[in-house]
Amino acid sequence: MKEEPTEFKSGFVNIIGRPNVGKSTLMNALVGERMSIISHKPQTTRHRILGILSGENHQIVFSDTPGYVRDPAYKMHQAMNRYVEGTLEDADLMLAVVDLTDSLEEDHPLIEVMQANRAPVILIFNKKDKVEPDAIPAIADWWKARIQHTEVCIISALKEPEESKALLELILKYLPVGPAYFPPDQLTDRPERFFVSEIIREKLFHQYSDEIPYSCEVGIESYKETTTKTGEPLARIYAVIFVLRETQKGIILGKKGMAIKKMATAARKEIEEFIQMKVFLEVTVKVRGNWRDNDAMLQRFGYGN
Repeated sequence: MKEEPTEFKSGFVNIIGRPNVGKSTLMNALVGERMSIISHKPQTTRHRILGILSGENHQIVFSDTPGYVRDPAYKMHQAMNRYVEGTLEDADLMLAVVDLTDSLEEDHPLIEVMQANRAPVILIFNKKDKVEPDAIPAIADWWKARIQHTEVCIISALKEPEESKALLELILKYLPVGPAYFPPDQLTDRPERFFVSEIIREKLFHQYSDEIPYSCEVGIESYKETTTKTGEPLARIYAVIFVLRETQKGIILGKKGMAIKKMATAARKEIEEFIQMKVFLEVTVKVRGNWRDNDAMLQRFGYGN
C-alpha cells in the first residue's frame, strides 16, 4: 500500500526573553549553525536575526531577538525593543526563554510583553545546570502562573545542546501546514557583511571589560572578494569600530596598538572559518560621540531595518 505523502509544515518560531537568558545559544543549537554571537555579558544581541532550518517535510524560520530593555536609555535600545515587539506580529510559535537563576519579579518585562502575544507559547526554562534540581518546580510554577503557555521545556542550552532535538520535535508539533519561505540551502536572511561585523563585535565583548563593548558598534566599510597571487580566494575587509570617546579609542588600540591587533587576529581566524576563505582584515577605530542616539548612524548600522 502506497504511503500518503507527509504534509509540508513551515512557520516562524520567534525566541524572546530578557538579556543574557541564553536565546542566542538556544537558536544556534536548534539551527545547528552559529548564527548569533554569544557572550556572558547581557545585551550582546542587538538585531533580529533569522536562522533557517530546512528538512524534507518542514522549514522552521527561527528568529533570535535582543533582550527586552525595560527602560531604554538610547534610541538604539528603542530599536532593539521594536525588534522584540515585532516578533509578536508574525509568530506562528513563540519560545519564551526564562533564566532559572533570574529574579522573580511581578513586573518582569517578559510578562508584560507576552500579554500582547496571540501565538502558542513554549515556555523554556534555561540554565537548569545552575540551580538545584529541587528548586526548579517552584520557579517553574511561578512562571507558569504568569505566562500563558501550551508547553513547558526545561533545558541547558549551553551544557546539553542535544536537548534541542527533543525541543525541535515539540516545535514541529505546532507548525502549521504551509510552503517553504526560503530556498532549502539558505541559512539566514542576513548577508555575510553583517556576520563579519558581528564576529568583530563579539571579540570586543570577549576581550574588553566594563562599558567598552556597549559603547562600540562595528561598520564594514569595504568587503571585496578577490584572489591571491596563487589563485586562492581572498576576502579583503576594512572594518571600523565606532566609539563614543577618545579614551575608549585608546583602550581598544592598547599600547602600541597591541590590543586591537590581538582582537583583530581572533576575529580574522573566525571570519575565515565562517566564510571558508582566506581573509585580509584591517580594523581601525573612530570616535562618533552619541552614535547610540543618532538616527543617521543607527540607520547605517541597520537598526532601522
